Amino acid sequence: MAQFNVHEAKANLSRLLALVERGEEVTITRGGKPVADLVRHRRKSGHRRLGALAGTISLPQCWDAPMTDEQAERFLEGKEW
Repeated sequence: MAQFNVHEAKANLSRLLALVERGEEVTITRGGKPVADLVRHRRKSGHRRLGALAGTISLPQCWDAPMTDEQAERFLEGKEW
């Protein structure tokens, strides 16, 4: 992990970003103490790509058929149906 003080970081920001893009982590220090880490940006977990599972999931043709009363009771009880 590379370390740079605040002055060096300000003067070499483009270089530090290039290091981060290559996968390195960069620590910025002030007075010899770490105050920040530069790391590669990660997507938020809420971001989803539409159609990511297309073709990987199959449902039986009757997947949306109404349940019988008996099936509904077993389902609500947490039993197999």
